[in-house]
Amino acid sequence: MQEGKLSIDPDSTALVIIDLQVGIVGRETEPHSAQSVVENAVSLASKFKEMGMPVFFVHVSQKGSVPLSVISDATFARPASMPENWSDFVPELGVTDSDLVITKRQWGAFYGTDLELQLRRRKISTIVLCGIATSYGVESTARFAYEYGFNQIFPEDAITDMSEDAHRVSVEYILKRIGLVRSTREILSALQGT
Repeated sequence: MQEGKLSIDPDSTALVIIDLQVGIVGRETEPHSAQSVVENAVSLASKFKEMGMPVFFVHVSQKGSVPLSVISDATFARPASMPENWSDFVPELGVTDSDLVITKRQWGAFYGTDLELQLRRRKISTIVLCGIATSYGVESTARFAYEYGFNQIFPEDAITDMSEDAHRVSVEYILKRIGLVRSTREILSALQGT
């Protein structure tokens, strides 16, 4: 990556899509609708695949895991029983058995998974990171990626949160300090120019 015009090296860049799954996409989100985030992620995934660039589909699953029991002032309200398809990717993504799938048990996609190993094996130095929710799965993954030394590009319109304030704070005060924030259109245009 270079300063100024967005430049993306197709040989060292991967797309990482966070938590676009049935149980999360069905929630109300701001400032972007979950559906528009899915549409933008699908556009990016299609272009990456067309160019032979890796796409990692990340989802969170609690099946077979023991939930964290940390002391905190607030907790997530969870339904008494989760629907069977809660962690399934939304159909629009078209995830197949041959795709690169990462299953995580917490917010971030690196801890307790082989995402870093899979990226390093493919000589990836830059990730385009999108998904839901900005201040949870996306930001947590982004912080780890920054500490691991990955360059990052965040398509702002392919990321959203449960509140506009949470999204804005993450984008303005965290993501812009550890990577480049652009639009899906700008990223697709940069890929078109390679």
